[in-house]
Order: sequence, then structure tokens, then C-alpha cells
Amino acid sequence: QVQLVESGGGLVQAGGSLRLSCAASGIIFRINGMGWYRQAPGKQRELVAAITSGGSTNYADSVKGRFTISRDNAKNTVYLQMNSLKPEDTAVYYCNADILSGLGWYDYWGQGTQVTVSS
Repeated sequence: QVQLVESGGGLVQAGGSLRLSCAASGIIFRINGMGWYRQAPGKQRELVAAITSGGSTNYADSVKGRFTISRDNAKNTVYLQMNSLKPEDTAVYYCNADILSGLGWYDYWGQGTQVTVSS
């Protein structure tokens, strides 16, 4: 069974940094796109950053220049380096990946990790 497990969330002061990690486990044949989404209380889930298997990246305008997404294909892991954090970055952050396993291609989600930025 394929799972995505996130880590690295927490409480940080404005201007600080956090690094999120998301590791895919199970019998995995291939991973295409991977990404990070976030959902703040009372708001819809939104894309933060995405990365293709070839390393092309895409960012939400609100995080450009502050966040960096990367991946280690050998470890089936995606990272999100978050710098210059702002209180408005407070949300639950979810990892997402398109994964080919013995069941075929599916879109998987992590359980979410809380990021809280205090002012």
C-alpha cells in the first residue's frame, strides 16, 4: 500500500524558516508530479508549489522567492524549504503525488502537517 508521510511542520516566528519533507513508501514503480498544498481555516485548499519528475517547478505567487520545492527521486521524497515565513502562511500543509504502483496510477495525499507562524 502506497503512503505519503509528511514531517517538519511546527511553530515558528515570522521571518523564520521551516523545511517540510514528504516520503512516499510502498511498492512504487514511478512517481510523476509531486507537490505541496495548504489549507488555512475557513479557506479552500490551494497549490503552494509543484515539481515534475524532470525537476520543473511551479509556485503560487504568494510564495515565490520565499519557498523552494525540490525532490530526491532515489528516496521518493519531496521537500519544501520555507523561508521568510509570514503569519498568512499558517495552514495545514499537504503533500501530493501521482504514483504508479501495482494498482495503477493514483493521486495520493499525505495526512497533513501543521505550520503555524506567529507574528
